[in-house]
Amino acid sequence: MAWIGELDFNIDIREDDVELRKLFRQLLPYLHRRIMENTSMYDNVTLHLNTTQDGVLAPTVSEILQTFAPAVILVDRIISPIWYVVGLIGNPISAFVWLNRRMRKNNSSAIYLGTLAIVHTIFLFLHFIMELNYAWDTPTYNKPVICALFNVLLIMPQYLTPLFVMAFTVERYIAVCHPFSKEKFCTVTRAIKVSVCLTTFSLSLASVQAYIWVYVEEHQSCVFAPHDDIVKFEKVWTMVTEMLLFFIIPVCVLVFNVCVIREIKRITTSGPVNTPQSGCGSPTSTITLLSVSFYFICTLLPASIVYALQSLLPQGKFPSTLQQMAVDPVWQRYFTYLTIRKVVEEICLSNNALYGYIYYITGPHFRKVVNKMFGITKCKKLMKKSSTQSPKSEYSLVSSNGKSQYDCVSTQI
Repeated sequence: MAWIGELDFNIDIREDDVELRKLFRQLLPYLHRRIMENTSMYDNVTLHLNTTQDGVLAPTVSEILQTFAPAVILVDRIISPIWYVVGLIGNPISAFVWLNRRMRKNNSSAIYLGTLAIVHTIFLFLHFIMELNYAWDTPTYNKPVICALFNVLLIMPQYLTPLFVMAFTVERYIAVCHPFSKEKFCTVTRAIKVSVCLTTFSLSLASVQAYIWVYVEEHQSCVFAPHDDIVKFEKVWTMVTEMLLFFIIPVCVLVFNVCVIREIKRITTSGPVNTPQSGCGSPTSTITLLSVSFYFICTLLPASIVYALQSLLPQGKFPSTLQQMAVDPVWQRYFTYLTIRKVVEEICLSNNALYGYIYYITGPHFRKVVNKMFGITKCKKLMKKSSTQSPKSEYSLVSSNGKSQYDCVSTQI
């Protein structure tokens, strides 16, 4: 057995073939270099090559994706960075606006929205580290202890997002459909306590990942623990948590939103409605929260459905050569599914990047604060009111040397 890095060759050379052994040792560095050049997508890739039943080296994951699902790599390398930039701009601004003292003083929903912005910022950063490892072949968390810890931290924000959306959706439901209970349940103190409880609950669920993920020294990689009992547990655990957090909760959010919309419609058709001024009410508008909830549902449910289809579309036989994969219908179906799943997952990733922009578009008070932060102004022509003009005229005239002047004033965009 001759070892070069992580390549192994089963070569039967007799001990007395001294010249042949010498020649083989001279050829091994050249063979190793040629294989690395022909199979690696990147210069710093570490290959873990297996052999097929025919004794041929199996292709690497990078080779397989480049050949049969190039869109998967392109999406990770092109679309994901866009969401990182968009989210790492919008989320910190959202957190700053919602959690400033004036905004959160009498607005319990601001606690959830501000905390959610922080959660999204953390998740995008962790997702970037994960993409470096998978899409760019740059080892980031492939180390003992860090492997398990990283996967705990990565899954925790994903658990928190549906829980926080559920929390402020229930608040909005109470404020609109049960207004007499608003003063009891829709308080800033209660929102802080609920946020702490949800964070603790998510951490306890995510801690299970430390049991599932292990660092394998032989391959220098972070993988599922290669034990049958852990593999079985992982499948059951994943199914239960995915169904609860990424299917049942979004459906519940949808039901609460429908109830809120129906109640608002009933109230507006029966007469004027008094806008609540504290607790669950203004300045966080119902339209803003409904928009966030529906966007959450529209991006999360498709990803959950696509993920659930994985059991119906398994991978083909492995290890296999590229030629075998090209004619294997099982592999071809899996590559088609993998491409669709990656596109849907990228759309779902926008759920962690675009909330701040939804707040800006739908929330007048949020928009006003952001405009003030960045000094966004709009020039209005000021015209002097005349006796024939309505006192509600939009323009007023400022005279100077007989010429009309324009004055720039802050305005809500």
